[in-house]
This record gives sequence, C-alpha cells and structure tokens, in this order.
Amino acid sequence: MDGVNPWKRWGLGRRLAQGSGRDLAAITVPVLVVAVAVTWATVKLVRPAPPSRIRMISGPDGSSYRTMADRYQSILGRSGIKVEVIRSRGSLDNIERLADPASQVDVGFVQGGLAEGINISHLVSLGSLFPQPLIVYYRHPEPVEVIAQLRGKRLAIGPEGSGTRALALAILKANDVDASSAVLLDLGSEQAAAALEAGTVDGVFLAGDSATREVMRRMREAPGVAMMSFRQAEGYVRRLRFLSSLTLPEGAIDLGRDYPPRTVQLVGPTVELIARHDLHPAISDLLIRAAREVHGGPGWFRKAGDYPVPLAREFPISTDAERYYKAGGHFLYEHLPFWLASLVDRLLVVVIPLLVVLVPSTRLAPAIYRWRVRSRIYRWYGALMAIEGGINGNPSPEQREELHRQLDEIQQAVNQIRTPLAFADQLYLLRSHVAMVRGRLDATTEGKNGHARASAPAVPATPPGPGR
Repeated sequence: MDGVNPWKRWGLGRRLAQGSGRDLAAITVPVLVVAVAVTWATVKLVRPAPPSRIRMISGPDGSSYRTMADRYQSILGRSGIKVEVIRSRGSLDNIERLADPASQVDVGFVQGGLAEGINISHLVSLGSLFPQPLIVYYRHPEPVEVIAQLRGKRLAIGPEGSGTRALALAILKANDVDASSAVLLDLGSEQAAAALEAGTVDGVFLAGDSATREVMRRMREAPGVAMMSFRQAEGYVRRLRFLSSLTLPEGAIDLGRDYPPRTVQLVGPTVELIARHDLHPAISDLLIRAAREVHGGPGWFRKAGDYPVPLAREFPISTDAERYYKAGGHFLYEHLPFWLASLVDRLLVVVIPLLVVLVPSTRLAPAIYRWRVRSRIYRWYGALMAIEGGINGNPSPEQREELHRQLDEIQQAVNQIRTPLAFADQLYLLRSHVAMVRGRLDATTEGKNGHARASAPAVPATPPGPGR
C-alpha cells in the first residue's frame, strides 16, 4: 500500500453524489442553447424576404430600352413586385449608375463593350437578352462598306452617356478615325435623323438605346440615304471580342417594299440584363422569367428560343441565374403565389436547420443521460478496487485503519447518491459490493489481531430518491 488516498487518485468526491435533475439539465440545456443559436444564425445569415419594389434603369424616352422596361414592369407587377422604371441617357449611363452604390439602382439593360475603366466587381449578369446591331445610315455617292470611307465626313455618333456613342467610338478607333480625321457630332437619334435628311451630316450611327421605330422608319424612307453593310464584319469580331457578326437578309424589315434591298452584314454586341450581386434570388427568377417572355420570340437576328442565354463575357453570370437556366426556378415560386412562396421558403430555411440539430439530439440525449447516471455509480468501483488492492498488500495496522476510514467515506457518499428508480437496482448492487469489501477488510483485521475489530458505525442507508 503506497499510502496515497485512492479517493483522490481517482479524482472522486462528494460532487459525484448529485441528483438526476442536474443530469437532465446538463443534457437539455445545451441542446436548447444550440437550437436557439442555430435559429438566430439562420435568421441573421439567410437572405431577407424578397423586396416588393425594385428600380430598373432603362434608356431615353421612346427608345427600345424604355419599351422593354415597361414590359418588365407589367410582368413583374403580376407577382406583386412594383418596378420603378428610371429614364437614362443609354447603356453607358446605365452601367455607370449600376456601378455606383449611391444610385440605388437594382437592375438595368447594358450593351457589351462598355465596362472598360468602370468598377464592375459587384455587378452580375442575369443573361444576354438579344443581339443589338450597330446600324450606320449614310449619304455617299457610292456604297459604303468600310468605315474608312467615312474619314473626313460629318458623323452623328450619339449623345454623351449613350451606348451608341461608346460603340461608335470603338468602331471608329479600330479604323484610326477620331475627332482629328472626322467631324464627330453628339446628336440624339431624332436630331441626327433630321440632320441626315437635311444633308448637314454625312453619316448617322444608331443602336438599340438611341434608335426608335420612328427614327428607323424615317431613315428607311429618306431619299438618298442607305444602310451600310460591314464588309469587314468577321474582322471586327476578331478585333473586338464583345461584337458578333449579324446578317440582315434581304426584305427582312419590309418584304412588301423589299427593304433592305440586299442582304446586309452588320456587327453589334449583345445586350445583357445586369444586376447588383445582392439581388434577391426570387427577384432574379422573376426577371429571367420575364426576359424569356419578352425576348424569347423570333427577331431579325435570332430564332425563337435563342434568348435569353447565360453568356459570360464582361460580366460573370450570377449563381442564381446559372441555377435558373440549368434547373428552372425554385419549386415554391413556380407553383405558389409569390407572397405565399416567399413565406414558406423562409419558414423552411428556419425549420430545416432546427430539425438537423434536434432530431439527432433526441436520439442521443437518452443515451447520454443513462451514461451520466450510471457513471456516478460505476466510478465508485475504481475506489473499491483500490481498497481491495490495499487489502491484498498485507497492510499494517495503521494502513488498515486508513482503509476503514476511506471505506466509511465511500459508503457515506454512496448512500447519498440519488438516482431515478430505473437505476435503483444498480445502486443497491453497488452498496452490496461496498459491504462485501468491508467484510474482507474486517476478516483481514480479525486474522491479524486475533479478535474482532469493532467496525465503524454504519451510515444509515438512504433510499434512492426519484429522478427529477
């Protein structure tokens, strides 16, 4: 016997004699705390409910962009989403305001080729909507097929802030034409059309954000005015990656009047639906669904079903848009009214994580509870085994006295253990084993002294209390 108190060696004390109520609390309280924490984190981190109002930037009054925005406004209105359509000067103005957090614009139409020099890191594309040709009308004694033929001419390239102007400047720059080699006029589409009709300009650049149906009709009917065919269309596509080569077949605009009178080669970017990166997924789905309704039909440069399409060019395709194009919209939003789908969606976001936490907890909690109750009983066997080891070590009278004292303390602590009734049999079995070890110790003492040693007064047994 080494004289070390086995009770201390096993790290045991009267704190082990605690009621089952504490065991129950020790299990249920952490589960409840985790459940509350999961609920709080879910509510904080999950996206809020879809907004009931968004701001869409379009284009000048009367432009094709403004007409399209009005259609989006009507379609989203069916789902209870109010769309505020904001007038702009065109695509360049659109992208600049989308890139400016202070403008509070959510979504807008932007043609390709305008992102250079603008911070677009927080902008994403919901898809390309349609190809937008650059159309050049001119007055010239002979057909114009290359831009270089317009060097030294008076050219209306669109107002500041318009996508038409930015695209025209890119085309002219690729042909080494600038303000030093031509007269570049910042005229709007109607002013430019009137100037070309009057002969005060030699060429007019028109695109989707500046060309109205009325202007296009005037250009078609104006005597001496022709539409340029880009003979170098494939060369432009190789030089400027945001451009596509577009073919306008003979008679495509007006079969009766055979306009254009010959097949025309054009170039132009695609127009994308650009949004802030934090646009709500449900609103993203509604916008793409509206885009399919507005742009999914056939056109001069597309077949039915060709657009919208997720073409990543200058802007990354949003993850929500990628999911929509691959798998369709959220099931709830496709089959329930928008307001109801939003409510159910948010409830599921909270309920599912809770179930993930609570269901395993309800399976593990009973096992943990049984382990905690039994551990208070089984731990004393280590102390009893230590005392038995001391008995087998031929203890001296002083050591036997110390073993008696330790055994008395063990019995007192065991008598104070409170367990649920379901574990009472194990508690009584422990008490019988304490008595058995006491009998062995007493027998050893009798053998050494030749007479019976009066054992220490037994601590009255306390029946196990009911579990809390």
